Amino acid sequence: MTEATDLVGLDTPLRKLIGDKTAKALASHLDLHTVGDLLYHFPRRYDERGQHTDIRSLEVGEQVTVLGQVRKTTVRPMRQRRGNLLEVTVGDDSGGLLTLTFFGNQAWRERDLRPGRWGLFAGKVTEFRGKRQLNGPEYVLLADPRNDGADPRNDSAGAADEGAADAAAGPVTGDEIEEFAGALIPVYPAAAAVPTWVIARCVRVVLDTVEAPEDPLPATIRATRNLIGLGAALRDIHRPSTKEELFRARRRLKWDEAFAVQLTLAQRKHRAADWPARPRPRRDDGLLSAFDDRLPYELTAGQRDVGEEIATDLGAAHPMHRLLQGEVGSGKTVCALRAMLQVVDAGGQAALLAPTEVLAAQHYRGMLDLLGPLGRAGELDGDPNGTRLALVTGSLGAAARRRALETVAAGEAGLVIGTHALLYEGVDFADLGLVVVDEQHRFGVEQRDALRAKADQPPHTLVMTATPIPRTVAMTVYGDLEISTLSQLPRGRSPIASHVVPVAEKPAFLDRAWRRLREEVAAGHQAYVVCPRIGDQAATAEEVSGSGEPGEDGKRPPLAVTEVAPLLAEGPLHGLRIGVLHGRLPADEKDTVMRTFAAGQLDVLVATTVIEVGVDVPNATVMIVLDADRFGVSQLHQLRGRVGRGSAAGLCLLVTETVEGTPARERLDAVASTTDGFRLAELDLEQRREGDVLGATQSGRRSHLRLLSLLRDAELIRDARAEAIALVEEDPELDRHPALAASVAALVDEDRAEYLEKG
Repeated sequence: MTEATDLVGLDTPLRKLIGDKTAKALASHLDLHTVGDLLYHFPRRYDERGQHTDIRSLEVGEQVTVLGQVRKTTVRPMRQRRGNLLEVTVGDDSGGLLTLTFFGNQAWRERDLRPGRWGLFAGKVTEFRGKRQLNGPEYVLLADPRNDGADPRNDSAGAADEGAADAAAGPVTGDEIEEFAGALIPVYPAAAAVPTWVIARCVRVVLDTVEAPEDPLPATIRATRNLIGLGAALRDIHRPSTKEELFRARRRLKWDEAFAVQLTLAQRKHRAADWPARPRPRRDDGLLSAFDDRLPYELTAGQRDVGEEIATDLGAAHPMHRLLQGEVGSGKTVCALRAMLQVVDAGGQAALLAPTEVLAAQHYRGMLDLLGPLGRAGELDGDPNGTRLALVTGSLGAAARRRALETVAAGEAGLVIGTHALLYEGVDFADLGLVVVDEQHRFGVEQRDALRAKADQPPHTLVMTATPIPRTVAMTVYGDLEISTLSQLPRGRSPIASHVVPVAEKPAFLDRAWRRLREEVAAGHQAYVVCPRIGDQAATAEEVSGSGEPGEDGKRPPLAVTEVAPLLAEGPLHGLRIGVLHGRLPADEKDTVMRTFAAGQLDVLVATTVIEVGVDVPNATVMIVLDADRFGVSQLHQLRGRVGRGSAAGLCLLVTETVEGTPARERLDAVASTTDGFRLAELDLEQRREGDVLGATQSGRRSHLRLLSLLRDAELIRDARAEAIALVEEDPELDRHPALAASVAALVDEDRAEYLEKG
């Protein structure tokens, strides 16, 4: 053991302080290797003796640590084998009760676990005869108030410590139980082999020996923002005496997380401002003007404003890096096409990258229709002052692919639309000036970067999403992008009514849903039926990607397109013209199905989420989503946007077997209650791991982004952003702040920084 006088730093290996067995357990089960790793392993929550810990909410199968009070103990002989069974009932002030069971003759436990004692109990929740219980749980008893705050007789059998039984993880002594004598009891993210009290003891050892680290945050920022020092924050987050101390500690450490990300983004934006790019200024007599003149409708005020922002960026001598977000059907594609035409007017080419062949083909046909003769240069009926479009997908035949690539390489095709096939070697551009990425969240960083690398100079970049992004996510993940938002729907778009169809509670509602679909078809409209799975064989990536949390019934696999379609044709939709669309179909067959549906030759399209984006059939008015609880919030909002795209009102029915009061049902009720994509995006964020949103899981490496909440800490993120921008303007590479640069490197590791750099 290290002497208390031998102060150590954050890089010191834990094995030098707490012993090999415990250090190995922390490393293997929790990936904690150094003093800094442990000090940044923050408590999950803080319990208070007598406080409501809600034992009633425990789920069977969950690994838990609960704070409870012993209510009664019972000893009875076991029937099947020798020995006794000790049952201990613990509860909290919510009225929740939990049974602890111990097998064998352990009279000392009965003496220890006497009624009135408080303790932390850890184990896996099981159920026996309707009662929730922990079998042989590990535990530590808290100080006995009748014994001056400590119970030196308690050895707590922290039963846990067999795998880590050294100085820091041995039986609880009278001195050590003071760790839990305070008003706030830290409960750590733990493992079965390393319970929370073992971690707490290790933290105590470390805090008694570690030297307070140099504070990397400039003193002026600490004073301006009323932030405590880093050493105090690391101490108080583990051993707070009061809630006020805990609040100040958490606020400082949240600031560090937000500031590190914002500094990285501010540095990226500062560097990008110096990158050279070929200006693509707008021409008054070019393709863009001719296109605007032939548009069959008037642009919305939002589209005009966004168009001006993009046009100004394209005319600058450094690359545009702009995010265009807008509700489903808000007209983002027209904004993108106008930007692409401005680049063609300036002598360049523009490429649009779509996530699926269906969407790429839809964009291709839609742009051809909108451009008319302007998109058919070189053809008999084409405008000689126009341009050509090229479609590049993986399913193109050899001859068609060769012709398309020749027109792209020669610069004859000013507008290029494609899928991942655009990224492959052999796809060369004459002068790539603009990259448009549709549904940008569908692409990895490397894929987006690969297309930009096909330009001689950094091209202008426009990324689009129909999934609205909460403001704090935009600041934290897209802080280096300029953001344009389309919140106004074009004229002629109709409202969409959404309803949950709870078949478990009201099975007759499903019959009514099919009758409602038939009524729409009888009125001359069309419908979608969406299933979460393709069927026939093992699930593909398309089937499982973005599908949200699984259904809570757990009794059957998700409904599949290939299984549902024939049942509908023989049953409730008998006599209707039904088509099938999913990602496993050959590309030409998918295209044929979509063309047939768009032409009104099919009444119903039974599909997977392949229709989620880009599919535009104004005559489709009703969508029935089967097993809707299998989809995420944003995905349901995207799917719903496929109906109500014409003059007739849209209807979306969310069919589910989940019952009222379950999280999945609450999610569906929320989707049905509003079409406000920004509100739904916040709900989606609440239900996801924020670390995923922050990109912390991109590399699989340890990240210290622990405390920051994109929803609850909006003001702090905004303040950190302002300070980061100001600091980077004065010291772009943080040369005058080396400790801060090192701190940023620790909090935003190399892979995460690359993710932000390329994003």
